Amino acid sequence: MKALEGVRILDFTHVQSGPTCTQLLAWFGADVIKVERPGIGDITRGQLRDLADADSLYFTMLNHNKRSITLDTKNERGKAVLAALIEQCDVMVENFAPGALDRMGFSWERIQELNPAMILASIKGFGPGPYADCKVYENVAQCTGGAASTTGFRDGVPLVTGAQIGDSGTGLHLCLGIVAALFQRTKSGRGQKVSVAMQDGVLNLCRVKMRDQQRLAHGPLKEYSQYGEGIPFGDTVPRAGNDSGGGQPGRILKCKGWETDPNAYIYFITQAPVWEAICDVIGEPDWKTNPDYATPEARLPRLNEVFERIEAWTSTREKFEAMEILNARDIPCGPILSMKELAEDASLRETGTVVEVEHPARGKYLSVGNPIKLSESPTDVVRSPLLGEHTEEILREVLQFDDQTVEELQKSGAIGAPRRLAAE
Repeated sequence: MKALEGVRILDFTHVQSGPTCTQLLAWFGADVIKVERPGIGDITRGQLRDLADADSLYFTMLNHNKRSITLDTKNERGKAVLAALIEQCDVMVENFAPGALDRMGFSWERIQELNPAMILASIKGFGPGPYADCKVYENVAQCTGGAASTTGFRDGVPLVTGAQIGDSGTGLHLCLGIVAALFQRTKSGRGQKVSVAMQDGVLNLCRVKMRDQQRLAHGPLKEYSQYGEGIPFGDTVPRAGNDSGGGQPGRILKCKGWETDPNAYIYFITQAPVWEAICDVIGEPDWKTNPDYATPEARLPRLNEVFERIEAWTSTREKFEAMEILNARDIPCGPILSMKELAEDASLRETGTVVEVEHPARGKYLSVGNPIKLSESPTDVVRSPLLGEHTEEILREVLQFDDQTVEELQKSGAIGAPRRLAAE
């Protein structure tokens, strides 16, 4: 059986942060019922479309293994259906604007009346405070959570990262909170509220920079390139380019072909225990005993010179060739892999990290699979649902509604007509 088999999730999320969370729960076997607006659905169904008559990849890659029901929650009969679903579900997940559930008539107190064991999980942009009502998107979260101020080069503007640490990162945090609340419920029998603010999630992922902020009070950050260049530190953590975030200095270095290939680079870490091996590889055996290079402390003010010499070696090797040579000597490194290289990586297909999915409207497409591997609960990636595809199925199976009731709900506008598969 699946790890979360028997758990039913009422998914009131949209765009990326919430759907990331509920997709993980679905991959672990939970029955995720995605509630969408009739005729419209999750806004990402139509965003960044590459095919005119198919749900976008933005939507499909965030909503695998779910069932879709369309429900008008402004319709009184629609509200009654929602109330019935709350009674039958274990977890309700939402990422509405603050106060939206209350305005719908489903405050936390009302939800508890309907189902005292219900877990209400929410993602917001900010926690309580002066910005609680502010709207937040991915890049806003990166900027307000400390990531952007510490990303980029010292003489450049702050930068956001392509990794969706604001949206998907917060969704991962919320998923853990839900699983923890489900476990606690096995002992207490009670539901509870679980909340994660995007600012908080990003800051949690930037903890090493908060570490460095405190270290600054006791002297310069010696592993930063800035120290070796003799540039004074200010009162806040600077942008450090591609320096390592740990105590072992690291850089991105050119490899053979960098002039025409934007990804012909490798990340190289000068880990102290393998310094002698590094010296042998790059052809500087004297550096093993030279007092200017022999110890980590001696190398810190000379990091630019050290990495320039290492780059003179890496630039004569293809990145995978360099990785093979370095790994044979336990020298930590990693090639810069493009999205194309990752999509074509056979080993990632074999582990289910990258999967090929068949969709009735768009054909085959690639998606990421579950990054968390459980030996007793393998993940099957099932295509995302069409808008309202499972409306009638959910009403009959979960709520035990008969045909007449379903028909009356359709006539009242409480539910939408499902999008049918071509074969139907």
